[in-house]
Amino acid sequence: MDLTTIIIGAVCLILGLVAGTLFAKSSLNSKAKFIVKDAKKSAENIIENANVKAEAIKKEKEAQAKVKFLELKSQHDENINSREKKMQEAEKRIRDKEQKLNDELSKTGKLEKDLERQKAEYDKKHEIVQKKQQELDVAIAQKVEMLEKISNYSAEEAKAELVESMKAEAKTKAQAHVQSIMEEAQLNAKNEARKIVIQTIQRIGTEQAVENSVSVFNIESDEVKGRIIGREGRNIRALEAATGVEIIVDDTPEAILLSCFDPVRREVARLSLHRLVTDGRIHPARIEEVVEKTRKQIEEEIIEVGKRTIIDLGIHGLHPELVKIVGRMKFRSSYGQNLLQHSREVANIAATMAAELGLNVKLAKRAGLLHDIGKVPEQESELPHALLGMQWAEKFGENPEVVNAIGAHHDEVEMTSLLSPIIQVADAISGARPGARRQVLESYIQRLKDLEAAALSFDGVSSAFAIQAGRELRVMVESAKVTDEVAHQLSYDISEKIQNELTYPGQVKVTVIRETRAVNIAR
Repeated sequence: MDLTTIIIGAVCLILGLVAGTLFAKSSLNSKAKFIVKDAKKSAENIIENANVKAEAIKKEKEAQAKVKFLELKSQHDENINSREKKMQEAEKRIRDKEQKLNDELSKTGKLEKDLERQKAEYDKKHEIVQKKQQELDVAIAQKVEMLEKISNYSAEEAKAELVESMKAEAKTKAQAHVQSIMEEAQLNAKNEARKIVIQTIQRIGTEQAVENSVSVFNIESDEVKGRIIGREGRNIRALEAATGVEIIVDDTPEAILLSCFDPVRREVARLSLHRLVTDGRIHPARIEEVVEKTRKQIEEEIIEVGKRTIIDLGIHGLHPELVKIVGRMKFRSSYGQNLLQHSREVANIAATMAAELGLNVKLAKRAGLLHDIGKVPEQESELPHALLGMQWAEKFGENPEVVNAIGAHHDEVEMTSLLSPIIQVADAISGARPGARRQVLESYIQRLKDLEAAALSFDGVSSAFAIQAGRELRVMVESAKVTDEVAHQLSYDISEKIQNELTYPGQVKVTVIRETRAVNIAR
């Protein structure tokens, strides 16, 4: 009973669900139809509104197009009118030019007629002149022939004699004129005189150390040589490798030779050997230790020497690297002349010359001390030492006048200040005087003899003397043969011959002396 009731209830429930589903479906279909109907109506309204707006936009664009067309048409008309106006103006200018050309052509025709008439007149005058010239030539020939008969000279001989006499007179007058110009320039051109009046100054003399590439290390006995060489030469090889110096141990008693082109290396090797021999412990490890200590000591000494040098010369504000370079000059030589002593001497000479000429003495000292810093590079350079020194000075902030003086003292660059020629001349004075640099005595004496012989080769010279180490030549002339005017010319000719034919350092001053003596004896 209960089961039957349940079954019946389930069937009824199923039937109710089916009926509800069918009812809902029919309801949805009716709603869908209504929605589709509304959508169609909305679409028709949208299409109608779109058509209305499109028609309005179309009309607006047509109106804008008409306005734009009218504007373009107006601009086009204006351009056409402007072009027509320009063409009319151009046609007018062309007509004006044609008219001017026609006028000029008419004038040219008149000028051609005038030229033809003038040419005819010129031809007539030319014929008359030619006739007169022929008559004049005949008359001159007759007069020359008459003069030749009277004077017993041919025309060529008389002309040559006249030319020689005029040449001698002109030469004398020209020399006198040149001399007067030079005297006037010396009185009035102070700035020019500063450039050309650089005289030899020999107030300052310093001791010169003549060095070479070999140093001698003295030892107490030959027994020490064996200890220096070491077993199978290991000590000497270690020392050569550490210092870069060739150590020569030969039969020379109580001496060892140290050979190297670099004086700094030789000094390091000499001091290291001295310490090793004094200490007694000589082996490769000890050698390397001593050489390193000695090298540091030498570097400190270089800096100390540089500082002491600039203090002695009164130079301030020098860059530390330049101070170190100045100290390295102590261990360098140039042609046997110690580079530091040479630079100190150049600084003093340049300062004296600058004081005489009213220039900056401190800058002159500074440039004189630094002029050869390019000779002490730590690494080899292909640049000339003057240019290398100029680069260093510019790098370390030196005064432009000092930089130019360093670069120009061998004419590597153009001189731009009066300080540059002073440094050049001071360098020549320091290096060229006897005893400053290693020089064979015979060549020095021969140079002086050549100077005197050059002066004696001129007519009227009685004697000649080379003085001041060949920097001045005094020439005595015969007063009967050489006049005062000719003496000036003779001085110039001798200086030209020396300049063209001889080799000499610096400059040579030629002084011609003419003296007239009248001697009588009272009895």
